[in-house]
Amino acid sequence: MDTSYKSNIINRNIEKIEYMTVAGTLNFKHLRYFWAVARSGSIARASGQLHVTPQSISGQLAELEGSLGIELFRRAGRGLELTEGGRRILGYADEIFGLELELLGAARGAAARAAAPYRVGIADSVTKSLAWRVVEPALRLDVPLRLVCREGRLAALLADLAVHRLDIVIADRPMPSDLNVRAYDHRLGASDLTIFGAAALVAKLRGDFPAMLDGAQFLMPGEGVAIRRGLEQWFDAARIRPRIVGEFDDSALMKAFGAAGAGIFPAPTAISATLERMYGVRNVGSIDDVHETYYAVSPERKITHPAVLRITETARNRMFREE
Repeated sequence: MDTSYKSNIINRNIEKIEYMTVAGTLNFKHLRYFWAVARSGSIARASGQLHVTPQSISGQLAELEGSLGIELFRRAGRGLELTEGGRRILGYADEIFGLELELLGAARGAAARAAAPYRVGIADSVTKSLAWRVVEPALRLDVPLRLVCREGRLAALLADLAVHRLDIVIADRPMPSDLNVRAYDHRLGASDLTIFGAAALVAKLRGDFPAMLDGAQFLMPGEGVAIRRGLEQWFDAARIRPRIVGEFDDSALMKAFGAAGAGIFPAPTAISATLERMYGVRNVGSIDDVHETYYAVSPERKITHPAVLRITETARNRMFREE
């Protein structure tokens, strides 16, 4: 709607208000109650919509009729019907309150537009509980922000970053050197690993950690997960051969299987308390020699975006130990 058209509406409504206030000062609360009764068809329904008593509405209508000097309703059986004067006033009220609703809608739309989307890609191999802890600080910025999260394979996410469909990617490995994407790795920190398992399965393990893992049902991260190679090397060095019953590219799926008792599984030590609380699993032991390192991949070489700054600073200072 253009400015001149809105101006004409406002001018017409001013004329209507002047018409309605010839007999006295117009109380818009009275007019709103009249509008609700006229549109709902009864005082009882209007009282439910407005959360006031029928007696209060009847009193307000009587005052409005007194100020305007006309009768607005007449009895029709058990209900009410508008008089000719009431229909005329209803036309004015429809435009006045319709314009109010339009104004509120425009204001809310402007507020929604002010909350700019911040699009974050999260590699599917990154533990979701950890991803939440990494990204969540961006929501506590003073500026309005609407978080949009996408999960997927790292290569696909980096392709979206290259064409500005994403603002940042959270990954468990640096950007591949052979990928032609203008972006930069920002190291967030590293966490060693802890082995978790459902209580019933952990109770069946025998011996001390890590020897108890030999022959135990184990859920292994998939070939595409960064820590897979480190785990295999650690098992070889310790001469431990777990019985691998499942391999998972998706960390959340692996935890769901682990919580159900399908096997013990590794996860970042940085979120031990969160995993135990959310999944009801038990801590079996920590592997200090295997670390999972996390990165924020951004188009910026020097970080200036306030959301990325908050994410990187919080991760480095509060979540991970720097080596």
